[in-house]
Amino acid sequence: MKTKKTKCYIDTRVSTAMQVDGYSLGAQKEKLKRYADYEEMKIVGEYSDEGHSGKRN
Repeated sequence: MKTKKTKCYIDTRVSTAMQVDGYSLGAQKEKLKRYADYEEMKIVGEYSDEGHSGKRN
């Protein structure tokens, strides 16, 4: 009998230009995909926030 995998979403984000340069969204996505695979989770969606900060200048 095959067991159902837990469903999960990948959410990558950076909020400042420095973070965009220092920790890419691609690197985050790959790390999260490896983790989901390790935990035997099924990725059902992906979200990405590319540098939109809630901080006011």
